[in-house]
Amino acid sequence: MPMSVTHLGTGSRGNATLVECGESKVIIDQGFSGREFERRLSLMEIQPHEIDAILLTHHHGDHGGGAAIAQRRFDIPILCNDRTATALNLELSKVRIFESLESLEIGKLSLLPVPVPHSGADNVGFIASNGQERAAIITDLGSWTEELVTHIHGCQHISIEANYDHNKLWNGPYPMRLKERIGSRGGHLSNHQTGEFLSNVVTAETKSIVLTHLSERNNLPHLAESTVLYHLEDQFEGDIRISLQDGPEFTHHLSANESEIDARGRISLHL
Repeated sequence: MPMSVTHLGTGSRGNATLVECGESKVIIDQGFSGREFERRLSLMEIQPHEIDAILLTHHHGDHGGGAAIAQRRFDIPILCNDRTATALNLELSKVRIFESLESLEIGKLSLLPVPVPHSGADNVGFIASNGQERAAIITDLGSWTEELVTHIHGCQHISIEANYDHNKLWNGPYPMRLKERIGSRGGHLSNHQTGEFLSNVVTAETKSIVLTHLSERNNLPHLAESTVLYHLEDQFEGDIRISLQDGPEFTHHLSANESEIDARGRISLHL
């Protein structure tokens, strides 16, 4: 059964990513209000009650700030680690607590939380699999580990942040303390860092890349894309796109035939 990835929106004002496989639907991160979350799902012709689970990468508001309202209003199960659940004041009796590198089975999807360095949070990235293809969703990291490289290497799809352009950040108006935090090991990836990371994990198996979480003040889509492609050179010949704050804009289908994609550009749920 083909798998698809759709970003409902990425950035400092909210993040949520829909991963589908047949009738199985999970959301990675919920940083939107309940109304905004419902509105963005409706653009995909999906109702909140159709979501099997919400998995959280970490507790920062733009990633987990909408989890509690989704739990209360829509009764969607929440999966996260202990620090994230505690920091967000989630109703623990309705939360499934997971450990890093614990395989999570949800319908036709398997998801693996992989540790990601990010200051002030117990952050993870997720690798979603349908048993054939793998899709990685990684955000909010200022560096990476060999463990992360090992797990992401050869994924068919990779969504990863390209948060800032180095020159725009350091020559911009932010206070020096904030610039240093963003550029630290536990901060965010620059365009150059994202390109360098991808050069270590992209293989011939990698068919699509989405650059996410671009800073609205310290980056531009063409800078992110051109910088990343400079690092990849001839290593990557697949599709590369940018996910911005106002989504959903597009869907990536992994190993789907044209006959398996419905008129809305999503994997048909009736195959």
